[in-house]
Amino acid sequence: MVGGSRGIGAALAVGLSKAGATVTATGRSPQASGLDESVIYCSCDATKENQVKGVIQEIVERSKTLDILVYAAGIARPTQGDGQQLSGFSQIIDINLKGAYLCNLLASQQMAAGSGGSIINVTSIGAYQGFPNNPAYSASKGGLRIMSKSLAMDFANDGIRINNLAPGYIRTEMTEGSYKDPFRRQKRVERMITPRWGQPDDLVGATIFLASDASSYITGQDILVDGGWTAKGLS
Repeated sequence: MVGGSRGIGAALAVGLSKAGATVTATGRSPQASGLDESVIYCSCDATKENQVKGVIQEIVERSKTLDILVYAAGIARPTQGDGQQLSGFSQIIDINLKGAYLCNLLASQQMAAGSGGSIINVTSIGAYQGFPNNPAYSASKGGLRIMSKSLAMDFANDGIRINNLAPGYIRTEMTEGSYKDPFRRQKRVERMITPRWGQPDDLVGATIFLASDASSYITGQDILVDGGWTAKGLS
């Protein structure tokens, strides 16, 4: 579980562990805030090849195999302000997209040496629709969405499935600013068919499904868990 120190990634790590998986979660933080004792945690920068390789080696030495990867690492911040346009854009692309590619590539090499596996990349409704003030986030998640489909073709012969899990508005530290603003919170709820913000645990069921043999004939697909945001037309 890459990006598993808190928020969505932590919830997915705990959910997979409760479902019977042996889970190692990683994050840039020295310590995790959203995990329990069932999940192994180690600090790792997903954009650093040597660090990612080291974690994969530890997992294989401990568990003898690597058959599931969930890439949930991601940041979002406005990139339109003075003095932060290019640097902010580059940082978001590095973590949300380039880091995902690196982890997908290295994990798939290990999976191919075994009996295959399932890779789940966490995208966003921002990969499907335009949102203001954060073009880097939309670009990174849109790129990740299409990259997953391309890699699904590249690694299919190795028994590896790659799919996208796309959350809508989930209440986490990343979205807390919008949630605490009554006007912004309500405007978002009005776009949903299920009229509430999601919780990280709302994503666990779809993740278990994509990680398991129950989805063995599904690859290169997008599973949206967004309360109906992308499906809604006129009210």
